[in-house]
Amino acid sequence: MSGTLYLLPCPIAEGSLHASLPAGVIATARRLEHFLVEDAKTARAFLKQMGHPKPIRELAIEEIGHAPRAEHIDAWLAPVVAGNDAAIVAEAGCPAVADPGGTIVAAAHARGIRVRPLVGPSSILLALMAAGLDGQRFRFHGYLPVPTDERTASLKALERESKLRRETQVFIETPYRSASMFDAVLSSCAPSTRVAVAIDLTGPGEFVGMRTAQQWKAAEKPSLQRQPAVFCLLAA
Repeated sequence: MSGTLYLLPCPIAEGSLHASLPAGVIATARRLEHFLVEDAKTARAFLKQMGHPKPIRELAIEEIGHAPRAEHIDAWLAPVVAGNDAAIVAEAGCPAVADPGGTIVAAAHARGIRVRPLVGPSSILLALMAAGLDGQRFRFHGYLPVPTDERTASLKALERESKLRRETQVFIETPYRSASMFDAVLSSCAPSTRVAVAIDLTGPGEFVGMRTAQQWKAAEKPSLQRQPAVFCLLAA
């Protein structure tokens, strides 16, 4: 009988382990010995922080990277097929949601392996919860294009879709581009479009604010310098 493949969330802010993960999730992780991880260094620190009872060097930690290669999936799942439980661990947040793991989960289903998602933080859902926008109809877009012209065109397209479908558009940006993305959102969107920005969720610098684009331009803006951020917009 094959083992279970767990999807183990990782805290999205430093020092938030026990605030982010239920005791039962930590207990499950502490008994596992096989891990498929996005980044080995981050995963080792995470397992050490939660007090894994075995020496970290004795755990089977396989790095799957940011884009897991299909030719390695059989080998990665072999211990689970053999009856061992294992977990996929993203660098931060929930595996397979704007993070690696989806292709491995699909392969597990194809092999009849039980897949169990564990409770933990998702910056996407936390931002949507706190945005004060439409949480019934929303769409997540991941990262938007980096080049200025393409980014502006993408933002305008999202705004059109939001107005047409009456749905909240959600996207993320890397910490070192968050400030420029916020400026781009405010300069690209109509004055009446409502914009929410969520910064350092679950962390000591957590901030969530929602205003129209026009109101943001007149207000004191939060600092986004090298801060992880999630953006939500809803056109009038």
